[in-house]
Amino acid sequence: MSDRTQVDVPLEPERYELTAAAPYRFDLDRREFFKFLGAGVLVVSVLKPALTAQESGGARQRRSDSLPKEINAWLHIGENGRVTVYTGKAEMGQNIRTSLSQAVSEELHVPIEKIDMVMGDTQLTPFDMGTFGSRTTPTMNPQLRKVAAAAREMLIGLAAALWQTDREHLVAAEGQVTNPQNNRSVEFAKLTKGQQLTQTVADDIPLIPATNWKVAGQSAPKVDGREFVTGRHRYPSDQKLPDMLYGKVLRPTSFNATVVLVDAQKAEQMGATVVHDGNFVGVAAQSSDLATAAVAAIHAEWTSKPQPSGKELFDYLRKNAVEGKDPTGDGDRFDAGTVDQALGSADHRLQQTYTVSYIAHVPLEPRAALAKWDGDNLTVWTGTQRPFGVRGQLAEAFRMPEDRVRVLMPDTGSGYGGKHTGETAIEAARLARAAKRPVKVVWTREEEFTWAYFRPAGVIDVTSGVRSDGTITAWEFHNYNSGSAGIRTYYEVPNQRVVFHAVDSPLRQGSYRALAATANHFARESHMDEIAHSLKMDPLEFRLKNLKDERLRAVFEAAAKQFGWGKSKTAGQGFGMGGGYEKLGNIATFAEVHVDRKSGNVKVVRVVSAFECGAIVNPDNLRNQVEGSNVQGLGGALFEAIEFDNGKILNGRISEYRVPRFSDVPVLETVLLDRKDLPSSGAGECPMVGLAPAIANAIFDATGVRLRSLPLVPDGLKTS
Repeated sequence: MSDRTQVDVPLEPERYELTAAAPYRFDLDRREFFKFLGAGVLVVSVLKPALTAQESGGARQRRSDSLPKEINAWLHIGENGRVTVYTGKAEMGQNIRTSLSQAVSEELHVPIEKIDMVMGDTQLTPFDMGTFGSRTTPTMNPQLRKVAAAAREMLIGLAAALWQTDREHLVAAEGQVTNPQNNRSVEFAKLTKGQQLTQTVADDIPLIPATNWKVAGQSAPKVDGREFVTGRHRYPSDQKLPDMLYGKVLRPTSFNATVVLVDAQKAEQMGATVVHDGNFVGVAAQSSDLATAAVAAIHAEWTSKPQPSGKELFDYLRKNAVEGKDPTGDGDRFDAGTVDQALGSADHRLQQTYTVSYIAHVPLEPRAALAKWDGDNLTVWTGTQRPFGVRGQLAEAFRMPEDRVRVLMPDTGSGYGGKHTGETAIEAARLARAAKRPVKVVWTREEEFTWAYFRPAGVIDVTSGVRSDGTITAWEFHNYNSGSAGIRTYYEVPNQRVVFHAVDSPLRQGSYRALAATANHFARESHMDEIAHSLKMDPLEFRLKNLKDERLRAVFEAAAKQFGWGKSKTAGQGFGMGGGYEKLGNIATFAEVHVDRKSGNVKVVRVVSAFECGAIVNPDNLRNQVEGSNVQGLGGALFEAIEFDNGKILNGRISEYRVPRFSDVPVLETVLLDRKDLPSSGAGECPMVGLAPAIANAIFDATGVRLRSLPLVPDGLKTS
């Protein structure tokens, strides 16, 4: 497509997994080597797309995402009247299949029931860097609205030409164009006759304002919801093909281990296809049970070097900072004013350290992939948030052009930022190439815990200076390792020094819902509470005194009103708050806890969140996102933490790694502020960031014990 428009989409910070080395680099056999050598310049060029494409190892570069401008790249109207929409975004339970359908329905004026959304298919959809960072609503939603609006105007023009009348007399509604003057109408399908819509989308095409929305802005039911609740939906792990084999991979004895000896004779005698390629050892067999038995029968010896322990984690992070800028491209520091001078002249000065542990994503569905080779072409069905990124990784691993690789993404069982890389797809493809049959690989829960990447741990040092009247005059903030998302304070402080220190992490780390904004908000909002109490000021009054942003003030005030801030409390009861700004959204979270000092049990009783992200597209789904963030956030706030020692995970099972249970869920109340005067933003990440500090501050309010490490109470509140 020659005519393209540029849409600037800045990359987020600390997506470490995207700058890491390739998960596998397979050896070329002699036939493959000469095949590629004979391709001349292709020996060099086939690797280039995988290495330089956005977020396929090029996360340091802030490039523009070039989007097709033609309608037919995004939308097709079939002869049966159904509208097919194409987007590279992926559905992982966040329900964007519904919200994007609402966007198209609103502008195209066709019932939402007639819209089919093709998502995450690298052969059929336009390139998309991935589904993460709450980008879908602020970027893809307006893009599809523009496409639908352009298609609507084109259809009106076709009807005007057909009837030889002025287009101003015509109206598009319910999948047809009507002339109210003579009640003449024609269906969209009869106007297009199944042909491609080759017209282009104008950058300035007018869109329906949020105040006039009829489909968007409403709580539309989940598209395909019945398929999910009845079990008819086929997740990536459910996919099957004729003659399919099941694959299993022999995992190293520890991280960074190298295999030095492999004896697969017993596995081969069991009828399994065994592949040993570099550090990759795997099998393909007729059944999952046989594959499991075969990989267990392989004798392998590994070598590795001593590695750090979780017991020394925070000292390690301080001592192993690496030189240079933030490797994720967000910038390593921000300076304003004269911090040292302001700290020296402050009436009150406070210095504290906060820590955050590694945690796992624990997706509902572990990683899964089904791979099939057709000659030199590869097709993979997998659960990923980045189909095009995985396509690039496959092309790199097998030294082939990206246009010979197709990745399809069936709606998957959650990701939370943990499914950005294509290890499982590569494993299935390598086994399928050797077996010459389709192969499916589904990770076990233990593999998911051990070999996926983790949310980064961190150490955060905060030093503040404040006047006696509660005005913050100085702010120094150092984050070691966890990242720079949400690192800048949204409070008005004239003198600031904010620094991110990249660290040589002892564990594989990467994206997680809200990234480091959770850690940075925890430290900042906890520290704000500490300052308020040291000044004997009300925590809400103190925040509002130093907060000028009207949108953020509005959510704090709305949450405080709903919560009943300022009410009296009983013994063991505590109230706290936290909030902030992230991914174009504004959140304030208030928590009520009850602490039993004898047993040390901490119960989160009630959580009130006020959230604002511009014009609301789907109120029920938005409320689901806010409440889902709070439920998931309970784990990282209270008890989730990865334990490790010398390259091994020590609690890599659900029975050993505590996640939120139904009994942990508090009363959840959500206040949504609908700003129809502002563009719509996403809600998958921001609502999480206020919960941990709200709980920590509430525990202090109940007990006088200040907790500065996440998780707060992995073993209950210690009584001594």
